[in-house]
Amino acid sequence: MTDAANRFRRVGVLGGMGVEATIALMQRVHAATAAEGDQDHAPMIVDMNPQVPSRIRHIITQDGPDPGPVLAQMAKRLEQAGAQVLAMPCNTAHLYASNIVQAVNIPLLNMPRLACSEAACGLMRGDVVGVLASPATNRTGLFRNLLEEADLRSAFPEDETEILASIHRIKKHGPSQADLTLLENEAATLVREGAARVIIGCTEFSLLSKQIRCPVPVLDTLDVLANAIVVFSGVRAKRVTRQSEPHVKRP
Repeated sequence: MTDAANRFRRVGVLGGMGVEATIALMQRVHAATAAEGDQDHAPMIVDMNPQVPSRIRHIITQDGPDPGPVLAQMAKRLEQAGAQVLAMPCNTAHLYASNIVQAVNIPLLNMPRLACSEAACGLMRGDVVGVLASPATNRTGLFRNLLEEADLRSAFPEDETEILASIHRIKKHGPSQADLTLLENEAATLVREGAARVIIGCTEFSLLSKQIRCPVPVLDTLDVLANAIVVFSGVRAKRVTRQSEPHVKRP
């Protein structure tokens, strides 16, 4: 292998959950890289596997197969293909992170953990962080537990029915104005409940995150993961995307 091929470390992506979110991650890695040409970009090996069993069916309705073994096999394939770190653009799938890390000898860039750590920057102990995520992550305490580790409190939408319906709609038809309106309304409610920051904790919602108007900073987990990939790979970063400046919703 040439010296040029060895300049950067390879990232293996467990993709397909969903497909559009995986493509969006690759686009954001590209956008965050300061490159003069193709050879200056991060090398990524992507296992685009939309056939990973439904995380929602396994966790919420409990009538589907366990995605853990499938994710473990994907991780093994990526390691064997030369990946030096793993990334997964699906927050809910991180409920099976133990299956992944136990199957390989390379690390996982844990997107929810990285996002919660970044969300804590600049906040004080006991501050509230709102989370717009899959009901599966909310019920299992994924974000709640990670924020508690940072001495932060969390707030979630009370009515998960519309949130789940929106995730299904986006997977099927792509994001719409109705989904954006829902997220803006839910974010506004979280702010009224005291949220000093809002995390976009579902990569389907990441497809709308740049458009969400909110009076407090919004942190997209997909941006956090993209920046982590740029840093790990060793390519030159164009800029670091942190919490967006508040985009105030006007009446």
